[in-house]
Amino acid sequence: MSGIHAPSAPIVCSFANPDELIDSLALFIIKAQKESVQKKGRFTVAVSGGSLPKQLSGLIGRNGVKWDKWQVYYADERIVPLDHEDSNHALCTTHLWSKVPIPTENIHTIDPTLIERASAEPVIDAEDALEDIADAYEQELIREFASKDAARFPVFDLILLGVGPDGHTCSLFPGHPLLTEEDRWIAYITDSPKPPPRRLTLTYPVLNHAARVVFVAAGAGKADTLHTVLDVPEEGLPASRVRPVTPGQIYWFVDEAAAAKVEYPKTPFKL
Repeated sequence: MSGIHAPSAPIVCSFANPDELIDSLALFIIKAQKESVQKKGRFTVAVSGGSLPKQLSGLIGRNGVKWDKWQVYYADERIVPLDHEDSNHALCTTHLWSKVPIPTENIHTIDPTLIERASAEPVIDAEDALEDIADAYEQELIREFASKDAARFPVFDLILLGVGPDGHTCSLFPGHPLLTEEDRWIAYITDSPKPPPRRLTLTYPVLNHAARVVFVAAGAGKADTLHTVLDVPEEGLPASRVRPVTPGQIYWFVDEAAAAKVEYPKTPFKL
C-alpha cells in the first residue's frame, strides 16, 4: 500500500432482493465500461467464481455492453482443467461467456499446457510447475498493463469479487501467509482450506490498485460475515483488507438478507 494515498471508505448499496441487485449491478458495470472505453478504448475486468457468475446474468442480452472491448482475467482460479467442474473459467463460461458475444481471445485463462504438471503428486513435485503457471499468468497481466500504466501494479477498471463464510475472497484465506504479500501480482497456494487445494490468486497489491472493486453478496447465509467484514474490519478478515487506494473505490452490492446485521451506513444506489 502506498503511504501517500489513503484507502477509500466502502460504499455499501443494499437492494430489496437478489433480482434488484443483479439488475443494478449490470447497470453499474455498463457505466464503468462506458467510462473506461471512452478513456482508453478497452475495459479491463477481473472476475472470481462462486455465486458471482450467476449474479452477472443481468448483462446477458442487455443493450450497451461492448463485449469486444472487454479484456477479462480471473481474480483467482483453481489448478484444474479449464472444463473441470471446479474451474472458475468453466463456471463463468456456463453462466455467462457462452451466452454473450465476447471474443474467446478476450478471456485470459491460466495456461492449459501447464495444468497437468502443476497437478502432480506429491505437491513438492508440482512446485516448479505452479511457479511457472503463476509466472505465465503474471505475464498475461504484464502484456495488458505494463506498457499502458506506469504504475508498479496493474490498474484494473473493475474487479468483481465474492466473499466466503470465513471472510475469504479470491483465494486469500484467513491466517494465510499470502495476506502479507507485497510484491507479486499473482501467487499460488497449495493449501486452500476449501478444495481443490491448489489455486492461483491475485494479491492485495493488485486488488488495492484497482479503479473499482465490487463485492457482491446475497442471502442470509452471508449476514454474519458481512457484519464482521464491514463493522469489525480490525478483525482483519481477508475481504476487509480489500481497500483500494484513492482514487480507487470499493463497493458492496448486497441484498437486504445479507445486510441484515450490518451497521455500516448504506448508500442509496444511483448511477
